[in-house]
Amino acid sequence: MSKKGIHVTRAEQREQTRRTLLRESRRLFATQGYAAVGLAEIVRAAGVTKGALYHHFDGKTALFRAVLEQIQQEVGQAVAAAADTEDDPWDQLLAGCRTFLAAGADPDIQRIMLLDGPAVLGWNEWRALDEAASARHLADALTALIDRGIFAPQPVEPLTRLLSGAMNEAALWLASSTDPSDLTNAQDALTRILEGLRTT
Repeated sequence: MSKKGIHVTRAEQREQTRRTLLRESRRLFATQGYAAVGLAEIVRAAGVTKGALYHHFDGKTALFRAVLEQIQQEVGQAVAAAADTEDDPWDQLLAGCRTFLAAGADPDIQRIMLLDGPAVLGWNEWRALDEAASARHLADALTALIDRGIFAPQPVEPLTRLLSGAMNEAALWLASSTDPSDLTNAQDALTRILEGLRTT
């Protein structure tokens, strides 16, 4: 085998190790919470050495950050995909917001993204990751509605933060809910709030 072939194989092995570490640590963080999971448990579940883990991540916090970023990207992609199924900007906003609430209601996502995320990384870093994912889509949708005169002219950033905060809080509540109707009720309540912003 050529050196190039060996290099590709090693690169693939490194990427496979990284994916395995992310998958297993995500499962452990979701089921046990960040504080209860140790590096020894992660490497045992992933079937790798601590040296292999440190090759990819500086430690548990860096690994958690990568897991959180992965989850927030997935949620952001789901929000964007739901919005893209609609042609009208208003329908796009509703579809995206309803999808965010549904995703955030998943207990595994909620634990990592909404509970442990701000506690482990700090509010500022957590907000930066959130803004790079779902909040950016929300700001784009609100801007489109303002540009079309559906919402009154206003600064987008405070409105984005208010709505994002409301949805994050609702997702926290939904994750601890045992009533299946709560998701629908939360989505309906959010729709009524958004309808109150309409000028047309």
